[in-house]
Parts: sequence; structure tokens; C-alpha cells
Amino acid sequence: MSDSFKIGLAGLGTVGVGVIKMLQQNADVIAARAGRSIEIISVIAGIKAKDRGVDISAYDWANSLEDMAQDQRLDAVIEMVGGSDGEIKSFVETALDNGKHIVTANKALLAHHGYDLAQRAENNNVTIAYEAAVAGGIPIIKSLREGLAGNKINSVYGILNGTCNYILTEMRETGRDFADVLDEAQEKGYAEADPTFDVDGIDAAHKLVLLGALAFGVKPDFDALNIEGIRHITSKDIRYADDLGYRIKLIGMARLSQDGNAMQSIAPCLVSTKSAIAGVEGVFNAVQTNGDFVDQTMMEGRGAGEGPTASSILADIIDLARGNNRLIFGVPTAQLNTAQWQGAEVLSCQCYIHVKAEDKSGVIADITACLKEADVSIDSFIQRGHEDDGSASVVIVTHEARFSDIQKAVKIVEGLACVLDKPTLLRIEDI
Repeated sequence: MSDSFKIGLAGLGTVGVGVIKMLQQNADVIAARAGRSIEIISVIAGIKAKDRGVDISAYDWANSLEDMAQDQRLDAVIEMVGGSDGEIKSFVETALDNGKHIVTANKALLAHHGYDLAQRAENNNVTIAYEAAVAGGIPIIKSLREGLAGNKINSVYGILNGTCNYILTEMRETGRDFADVLDEAQEKGYAEADPTFDVDGIDAAHKLVLLGALAFGVKPDFDALNIEGIRHITSKDIRYADDLGYRIKLIGMARLSQDGNAMQSIAPCLVSTKSAIAGVEGVFNAVQTNGDFVDQTMMEGRGAGEGPTASSILADIIDLARGNNRLIFGVPTAQLNTAQWQGAEVLSCQCYIHVKAEDKSGVIADITACLKEADVSIDSFIQRGHEDDGSASVVIVTHEARFSDIQKAVKIVEGLACVLDKPTLLRIEDI
């Protein structure tokens, strides 16, 4: 294995530049760990004549993605362009058909087309490596596929989006509302100009689909995922949760039930301030797994950015250079099961309910009557009145009940004449 491992880089944005920096600065240590040198042969990006802060003059500039995908000199293509369909999907398919490994941070592509692409890779005796697609610099894919391979994984929980975690952290620490903190996150570069994928939970959902497929040996199924973002979380919710001993986090959860059914959801949830995941703040990500023999593990780190993402990409490249061509979802695609997915409504849990209502007598009695009608009982509540607009906040923590019953109760509450806005309903997760 003395010949160099030859790669092409598609995409020279923040992450692509990070990969070049690592290869240029750490060439000797990378070669020692890979068993041979890693050689960049060609690159391609949207604009050729652009100062990227790294010297790319020694590399060929590919005429097109198609040319790179068919370049017989290359052992692997590093895809850092993004997108889930069209040209980028065709590029990856062509590269696989031409016997090239793929290394990618593209969680959307794999969440939507991972099964078909995995089949194509197997048919061509190559693989798709995607450590960088989930949780940035946290080596969770390798952990699930290798370190925990002897375990039956029962659940995976995670904070999978640094933008949302930053916003929720800042809201708690400063008392500001969502829109204000989002503006700041965009100014600092933590959120995109169009933040939809982040704050509406879609980015985290793409990552969770891949974790669930790998953890449970099932086909990735993005359409089966319940997704809820954080736009409706207010600074009052953050404060009330803190008063009750909780923090609000956007939690990705995939777990198996005793009957073999699976559930996956992305939603803001309350977690105890005593839990390890509650202490994961700012732009950091964390992933917690539960296995039948290993019990609980948790990994924390930066979920995005030049360094962490490039680090994960290089780890995959080194694996491929060594000849470690791992199965994409841990088992051959023919052995991936089609999961019987269930929604969050089947869960039995406690919940947080925040009702904004008129500040007058009888309101609490009306609300509790609605909960009783749905067979939901109250564990504790907080009442805060005398707001500037004449409203009062009623905050309830329910006893454990079926989530569908609690949803029904909140729907009844929403119909009360005294209720001024749609109530906030959040699950309390014992992580």
C-alpha cells in the first residue's frame, strides 16, 4: 500500500478549505496514520479565481463535477457542495459507478437517498463515508458502527443543531426573545440568512435519520420523522422551565420500543438541569446512546465549522486509505429492515403546558376541567398574572400520561374563550 491515496475535492467553501489546511499542515502525521500519503489531485468549486487563503496551484481544476466523477486517477471524491437532488445526486451516483469512494458531510443527500446510494456503492465495491454529516467533530458514526457494534442500541438522543442550541442558550442567559437572538446568531455567522433548515428542525432531522438507521439497522426514512422547531419558544418558557428545574433543548430522539417498533422525533423538550445533556450549551452538539451491554454513553463537541468538520472528513479519508471500507449503515443493505415507525403520540411522558389566558377568576378551574376531560392530571403548576396586556400565564406540569391524551387536553384548552393564544406544549424527557 505504498502508492498515495488520490482524492478530488468538490467544494472549496469553509470545510473544503479546512480539509486542504489539514492535509498541508499535517501531511506527515496523516501519512503515518493512513499508511500512505494522501494526495489531492483535482479540485472544483463555483469560482476558480478566488482567494481562499490556501494555495491550490498544485492541484488540477476539474472542468465539471461530471469530469471529476469519471477521473480514473482518483480513489475517492470528497463531496462538500451540498444539496440532496439534481446535479449533486447525479455527481455522487456517477462517482460510485466509476468505482470511487465518497466522503461527504451532506446529511440531506443521505437522509433522502441513503438507502439507494448505499446499494449503488455496494454494487460497485466502494463505500460512502459520512462521519462529518452528523454532529461535526463528534465521531458518533464510528462509535455506533465500530465501538458499540456488539451492543443492541435501544435509543439515541442528541442535541444535533448548534444554531438552535446557541439561540436557546442565549435566550436563557439574557432573557431576550427568539427573534432578537436569531438576528444576533445571523450576524455572528451561527445562522444562515435563511435559517429555516436550522430553527425549524430540518437540519437536525437529517442527522437523526442517519443515526437511527445506523443504530437500529433500518432503512433511513426521513418522511417518517416528526419534526418541530423552536420558533414558538419564548423567553417566558425558558424562564418557567428554569423555575421548575429544567432547560429547554431541541432534542433529536430515536428509540426502539419493547414490541420492536421504532420512533424518531425532533422537538424542543424539557430536560432536567441535573442531566448531562442540559449542560451542553452554545454551539455545541451532544449525542447520547443507550446499549444493552454498554449502558449509557455521551459524546460532546462542536457540531460545525471548518476545523471540526474537516477533522471528521480527514478521519474518513484515512480509514479509506488504510483499506477500511466500512458498511455504510453497519450491515449490508439487503439486511436493513423496514422499520415500523410510530409517532411521538404513543409515548407515555410528563409534559409542560404554558397557557396565556385572561387574568380573571375561574380560569384555572376551566383549564383543569379540560385536562380532566382528557384524563390528564396535574403534577404542579405556576401562575403568573398582571402582564402589561392584561393576561396571565398558567404553567402546568402534568403527571405521566399518554402524549396523545395530553395533546387532546391542550386542544380542548385552546378552545376556551379565556385562552388568548395557542398553548405551548413540550414533552419532558428523562435523559
